[in-house]
Amino acid sequence: MALNLGRSVDEFLRDFWQKKPLLIRQALPNFQSTVTPAELAGLACEPYAEARIIQGQGKQFTVAQGPFAESYFQALPEKNWTLLVQSVDKWDQDVAALRSYFSFLPRWRIEDIMISYAVKGGSVGAHVDQYDVFLLQAAGSRRWQIDSGGQSCAERRYVGRSPVKLLQRFDATDSFDLVPGDMLYLPPGVGHHGVALDDDCMTYSIGLRAPSLTEMLMDFAAERAEALPDSLRYADPDLQPRDDPNAIVAGDVARARALMQQALALDSDDFARWFGRFITRYRSETLPRKRLKKPAPLEAFAQSGKLSRSRLRIDSRYRWAYAGEGIYVGGTHISLSEKTSSKLLSTGLAQDDWRSLLDSERAVLTKLYALGALSLNPAD
Repeated sequence: MALNLGRSVDEFLRDFWQKKPLLIRQALPNFQSTVTPAELAGLACEPYAEARIIQGQGKQFTVAQGPFAESYFQALPEKNWTLLVQSVDKWDQDVAALRSYFSFLPRWRIEDIMISYAVKGGSVGAHVDQYDVFLLQAAGSRRWQIDSGGQSCAERRYVGRSPVKLLQRFDATDSFDLVPGDMLYLPPGVGHHGVALDDDCMTYSIGLRAPSLTEMLMDFAAERAEALPDSLRYADPDLQPRDDPNAIVAGDVARARALMQQALALDSDDFARWFGRFITRYRSETLPRKRLKKPAPLEAFAQSGKLSRSRLRIDSRYRWAYAGEGIYVGGTHISLSEKTSSKLLSTGLAQDDWRSLLDSERAVLTKLYALGALSLNPAD
């Protein structure tokens, strides 16, 4: 099944992407949640899951952070609460498979797939996100109101002393009731407010990553600083006598500027490698240093008849991308052919693919397998 945007991908990217909201009726016709409410609640009880329960309405809300005890759910009221679990795609392969519907976008741009469950009246209040998001209705129905009034982020005001970042002013310009399969696309900065219209309301939020310039600069500077020798220091061998020893003169500033420019200068290949490392570790798990499992099953991949229908696949807990003759995973760059990288990230490697690899490629993939970044799974 393909994602129905109601128009061509080119038209969507030209007319709506990062420009204006779009309601898409039956983007995934008759879609049904692959995760039950009980399974989502169970995941919210696990220590590795990032979960919240938000209760309230209007501008009065409370927030509880997981993990939760099972008894916590039994004490919740009959209405006006929402359970939200981030990054469900890291732990559920069926949810991770939804990423394939958005293959017209760079895969590394997808932050995570959050699932929310709400009883009637459940909401998180009127708010704004600084990233693109696709809101897919998976069960029940939800009313979404949006404020396309055109306020800039700098003009927005928020409710003070609230555990949820609520918009102080929200003037709905549109209202949509979504049923399973419907989807609402929102570009960054559009105020929106969703309320569950019935019990067992579930929404999948496919959020896109958008690192701030501040985050990029801090990461870039930190990585560069780590690589610089301590001997590279401010120096002034051309120093001239001063009339006033307390003054900073133009020559002092020019030397400091030149030193900084020298330190931050990168050729295009070095900058591309930094960006690949940064974007695959940004708000994501980094590749571990120590081996997590023995590579014995992988060593038998080429010969074993039992594994003939298996595929070597990436672990969705990590963020992956490739560029040229290198693959990026969890902030690490590893040399690997473009052909092998592309196939590994798209369909995984079958037994015949593994047999045709160079020894050096098998060694790289064996290391990634031992680190827990790859696994052998049955073919589709």
